Amino acid sequence: MFHLQQLQFAYDAVRKKVWARQPREFFAEARIDADGTLVATTGECKEGMDISYKGVWGYHPLIVSLANTGEVLRLVNRPGNRPSHEGAAQQFDDSIALCREGGFQKILLRGDTDFSQLKHLDPWHEQGDVKFIFGLKVNDLQHVEADDLWEDETAWKPLKRPPKYRTKTRKRRGRRQRIKQQIVEERGYKDIRLVDEWVAERKYRPPGCKHTYRLIIVRKNLAVREAQDPKLPTQQRLFDDYRYFLYITNDWTSTPDEIVFSANDRCQQENLVAQLKGGVRSLAAPVDNLLSNWAYMLMTALAWNLKAWLALSLPAEEGRWHARHQAQKQQLLSLEFRTFVNYFLRLPAQVVSTGGRLIVRLLGWNAWQGVFFRLVDQFVRPASSRPLRC
Repeated sequence: MFHLQQLQFAYDAVRKKVWARQPREFFAEARIDADGTLVATTGECKEGMDISYKGVWGYHPLIVSLANTGEVLRLVNRPGNRPSHEGAAQQFDDSIALCREGGFQKILLRGDTDFSQLKHLDPWHEQGDVKFIFGLKVNDLQHVEADDLWEDETAWKPLKRPPKYRTKTRKRRGRRQRIKQQIVEERGYKDIRLVDEWVAERKYRPPGCKHTYRLIIVRKNLAVREAQDPKLPTQQRLFDDYRYFLYITNDWTSTPDEIVFSANDRCQQENLVAQLKGGVRSLAAPVDNLLSNWAYMLMTALAWNLKAWLALSLPAEEGRWHARHQAQKQQLLSLEFRTFVNYFLRLPAQVVSTGGRLIVRLLGWNAWQGVFFRLVDQFVRPASSRPLRC
């Protein structure tokens, strides 16, 4: 385990050098997310494997990432039967220290209900520059209190979410037929549809905490249509239902809507996990014990971090191309790994030795070649006095 920690520290040393080249606004706030994911294996002799709550044999690694860039800050392998939050507080603390050393002014911790470890909230809050937004499980008492709060009409406000996308065509097109909904109704499946959302807040001091925090309550009003035999007459029982979602935070300046949207934005980490599984293929268990699989995960996850560091190394010249270069940097940060490999690594080329020089001629073209050549210039002739060559 010591050697794995040293490997992680080596990554951090390079990471901080890349961060140091970023503009001042980059360091406004570090958004750190944590989540666990199951890595299944069909092997029977892998040391450290165990059966998860889903009945799947394998491992349960913990991933701590930086939402600003998509980098993997910490990756810890654990047996499959361990809970998601186990060891998360220590990894959060290590990531906080890393981001402080890197120059970030504020730090935001985010996680789902499994990561709302109440005994750690006070120490994080007392550090001054750390904020957190964690989901909170809804117990019977909190459900009753939310119902009582619902009686106060002034406490609740409608939650208006921004549109998922904006139409880019000049002429507004008509809505297409919803095939999925049509099949659900024709076959008499159970149908749960969101009617509206409301948000409220109140002060809350969790058990064992000496500080009072902010509890954001989201109420989702639902219309439920029970399943029925499609051969029967179409008289389905329709009734209303509702569900509560709770978020605990020490952020007293943001609006309740902004806190909810920030908490929901943590779901982008699921895309990162999908890339680590299907693109980089780092979340796998090809070797025979927990530590060796942990080492494999760390080493292969470096490929994803290298992509992020390449994007952060893109120079953004001031002037007429500044906005375009900034957009290209963000697009490269969010680019899928397979697309990155095809556009930046698997480039057909011809190598010619002539006149005492090596000339590399690219034999194909793609939309990212302009960014590719800017990266080549950056690493061959870096702007600083320190070369970036290996």
